[in-house]
Amino acid sequence: MDQSASDRLNRAVSFHGHLCPGLVIGLRAVEAVMAHPVLGKAAYGKLICVTENDACGVDAIQCLLGCSAGKGNLVARPRGKHAYSFFDRENGASLRLCLQANKSEQASRDEWQQTLMDMPLEKMFSAAAPDYEIPEAPRIFATIACEVCGEGVAEPMLRLEDGKKVCLDCQHQYHRRW
Repeated sequence: MDQSASDRLNRAVSFHGHLCPGLVIGLRAVEAVMAHPVLGKAAYGKLICVTENDACGVDAIQCLLGCSAGKGNLVARPRGKHAYSFFDRENGASLRLCLQANKSEQASRDEWQQTLMDMPLEKMFSAAAPDYEIPEAPRIFATIACEVCGEGVAEPMLRLEDGKKVCLDCQHQYHRRW
């Protein structure tokens, strides 16, 4: 992970398509991980990231750390927070970063972006151990045809409804309102 800050910024912008405050948040999270005494030594693509959002910062993490949904080392845990947990499966090291900085109402987008670029990491993020375990390693599941639409679906995503194996799209949602 020997990249200069400007190289990391250029790579992230190229991957994401533009520079924005959200991308900077992810970029700075990557910097915090790279500064970590254990996680910072992991080879490209070897860390697992559990992201608590689907915002622009995730692109910086994908691009710069090699985490991706397709490899199973980028896991979504949607909570609406600028928070990211990083795990190293080989040595058990972990770190959860959560954005603590807030944009002032008076700051423009460009001013906020520059504030994020300049802010010390220890002021920008809280850093702690995640309060959940490392995600299970990816598994390959059998593909079963949905008995309604006929499309193949991974076995754990099937539901049993009226005695038929159905995909989530064909399942009739059950809602009760009080």
